[in-house]
Formats: sequence, C-alpha cells, structure tokens
Amino acid sequence: MTERRKIVVVLKGYPRLSETFIAQELLGLERAGFDLELVALRRPTDKKRHPVHDEIKAPVHYLPEYLHEEPARVARALLRCLPKPGFWRALPAFFSDLWRDSTRNRVRRFGQAMVLSTEWPKGGEWLHAHFIHTPASVARYASMITGIGWTCSAHAKDIWTSPEWELAGKLAGTRWTVTCTRTGFEHLRHLAGGKPHVHLSYHGLDLSRFGPFEGNRQASDGSDPAHPVTIVSVGRAVEKKGFDILLRALSLLPADLHWRFVHIGGGDLLKTLQALASELGIAEKIVWHGSLSQTEVLQQYRDADIFALACRITADGDRDGLPNVIVEASSQALVCLSTNISGIPELLADGENGFVVPPEDPQALAAALEKAIRDPALRKQLGEAAERKVRGHFDHQTSIRQLKDLFESEWRSVQ
Repeated sequence: MTERRKIVVVLKGYPRLSETFIAQELLGLERAGFDLELVALRRPTDKKRHPVHDEIKAPVHYLPEYLHEEPARVARALLRCLPKPGFWRALPAFFSDLWRDSTRNRVRRFGQAMVLSTEWPKGGEWLHAHFIHTPASVARYASMITGIGWTCSAHAKDIWTSPEWELAGKLAGTRWTVTCTRTGFEHLRHLAGGKPHVHLSYHGLDLSRFGPFEGNRQASDGSDPAHPVTIVSVGRAVEKKGFDILLRALSLLPADLHWRFVHIGGGDLLKTLQALASELGIAEKIVWHGSLSQTEVLQQYRDADIFALACRITADGDRDGLPNVIVEASSQALVCLSTNISGIPELLADGENGFVVPPEDPQALAAALEKAIRDPALRKQLGEAAERKVRGHFDHQTSIRQLKDLFESEWRSVQ
C-alpha cells in the first residue's frame, strides 16, 4: 500500500462468537496495513470472546440499538444532518424504501445512519458493511448523507431473506460487493444486471490457528460400548442448522451401534432440541456444551471421530452459505457429513472427501452416519482428503489479498 487509509466497518453486532469469519477478516485487514474503526448496530450478547477478538486493535463505536432508548442522541443527529445536501439526497431513497417496507426497522436504520454520519470516526475515508441486509441499509443511507463511497460483504441469510428489489438497489449504489459462495455470487450478479462489481471471495480459514491434527484417532467402529464413536456438531440452535433432522437421524441408527453426540452452541431452540432428544430416547447419549471459545472448539474437533451438520433452507429462504465450522472440522482431517445446499458442495464431494446427502432427509443422513461409524478407515481417508482441499484452496489469506486489492483500487481511482 502506498498510503494508509481508514475504513469504517458497519457490523450488525460485535463481537459475536458465531462470526469468527468476520473477526479473522478484520484482523487480516489490519495486518495488511489498513486502519479500521468498527461501528456496530447492537452491543454483544455473548458471554465469551474468541482470542481473535482480543487481537483486533480497531476501536468499536456503538450506534443506538433502538432509537427511543437514546432520543437526545438521535435528535441531535437529525439537527446536524438537516443542513447537509446529502441528507436531502438520502431522504427520497429512505421514503421509497419505507413505502415498500413500512416497518420500525426501516426507520431505525435511517436514524442509525444519521447518527453515524454526524459521529463519523475521525479520519474515516471509506465505508464497508458486513451483511447486505440491515448493516448495508445503514451504510447506504450514511453514504448518501456523507458522500463517502461504500462497499459490502454479503454472506448467506442476508442475501436469501432480503427482497430482490432491495438487493438490486443496494448493488446499484455500492462500488463493489463480495460474497462467499458461488450460489450467492450468481444470484447477486444476476440482480446487479451482470455488472462486474460483484466478486466471489471465499472466507477461508486462518490456518495459523488451525494447524494440522497430528494425533491418532481411535479406530472404533461402534461395536464396543466402552469405545463409542463421537459425533460432534457446532452451530447455534436455529432452524436452518437442521439439528432436529440430525437428532432424528441419530435415533434411526441400529441399536447395535455405540455412539455419543456432542453439540456446541447456544440458540433459541436449544431447549426444544433437548426435549426432542428425550422424546426420541437418545438423551443419555448426548452432551450439550453450550457456547465455547474457538480454542475449546478446536479441541472438540480433535477429540471427535465425525462432524455432522444437517443444513436446510427454511420457509423464509434463510440458509447457511458454506458454514465455517465445516471448513474448521475439515482442517483437522475430521470427516464431515452435511447436505447439498448453498456452498457446501463447493468444499465437500460425496464419497470423495466427505458425505453429502439431501436436506430434510433423516433416513439418508442416518445411512451416511452408519456407514461412517462402521468404517474407521473410510473416515480417515475422506477426512484427510478434505483437509488437503482446505489447506490447498481455503486459506483466508487469499481472501485478504483480494479485499486489499479491491480497497486499494478504489483509492487509486479517486486520486
């Protein structure tokens, strides 16, 4: 870089345990020479932090989560915005959006954008949003008010649960957008009218934190009750993760197979899943850990024999992209079982480096689990193949270099 420039990054919440891919990107950009200032729409709710969060040096600025909680701050921002020509350019865009989406959430995002515009971080010369739904709404309005250019990283839920009219409007305003799966890329490229400013950029993994697993996993085949096969899964207890499907699949396994299931993560459906496990008669075989730090999760991968995640597409379109936990588990030569939605087949190929089954199919998942449990040699073969793919194609440094080039090209264009 010829000149160090500051990027203001808008996030939905920070820090969040479930968004390690964002944290590793922020740290990577800092190490690449960028100054960052983080702006979050809400304060953290997780009780733990990952080590990567403590390594990020960027200060964090919190906007009013709800406008009525800080009325004086919002009123002050409005008064300061009124003389700005950009405010009067942003207002028609806001009312046009409000006409189509008459919700308090829409009003909240415009209010947050006003606050951001009037409390603009000193030295900030660019605006970047993580997620193309609510953070991008704030970034878009703030860009109009301030006249400062903006860009966006789109992921999964934010793409598939946003109306196409809104995505198209944001894509028309952003200088460029990156997204992390080919399915998301093709969808956004279509909505952008084929313009070349949408880019595919896999998050990848910080392989310095996920060094090769050098231990030896047990060769258990599920026949010995003293040595059950350990199946681990990591993810919030929410509908799109398909944990109900996974529990049903586990309940279909033959009685002569000995296994234990370890779940890591919080989430609103945790109690519902625990009740389902009791109903299915498998509760005594399950350990519910709750949220763990990245270091603790890594150890769980190394202690396990199989990783499983039954991702699905929900009724409102919500889905995962390529879950980072599958990349993490694969980096430890841990065989992974998942479904053929979104970006998962971009990493896992059934029978080549993992098991891939249709979503919403407990029977198919149970058959794959039984095969994996009974055949430790196959688990080892597929797990090692997945690790080779991760280490060869999913190093997050590739994404950092791509983002670095994109940011620098923008600054060169305005010099």
